[in-house]
Amino acid sequence: MKKTHIIAIVIIAVAIASMFTMLNNSSTYSDFEDAKDANPEESVHIAGTLVREKAMEYRPELDPNKFTFYMADQKGNQQKVVLLKSKPQDFERSQQVVIIGKMKGDHFEAKDVLMKCPSKYNDGKNTVANP
Repeated sequence: MKKTHIIAIVIIAVAIASMFTMLNNSSTYSDFEDAKDANPEESVHIAGTLVREKAMEYRPELDPNKFTFYMADQKGNQQKVVLLKSKPQDFERSQQVVIIGKMKGDHFEAKDVLMKCPSKYNDGKNTVANP
């Protein structure tokens, strides 16, 4: 067998292995019920909205890497969320929130949060011209 054939086989094997790795790491959005039933070692992504009626707690003088809030998932289930980071800027203005983490007892422990804020994408003006 030629060296070029061996190199080609190795490259194909690496490509196939990387595809399987990416497929295993990809995740879909879950809800809080699915997160309770999920493997405790796996992180899940939960999309939802901020529950503005309930209090948010961020005390940087005590723990700058702990922010607590309540969120409702796509099915309307509300859950206490503990974000293990500082409070994101303009968090209250977000329309949709995606949290990444896992359930820990009576709360969801998030290691990261993604926010969809309308102010990031437009200035509030109608960008569509009237005919």
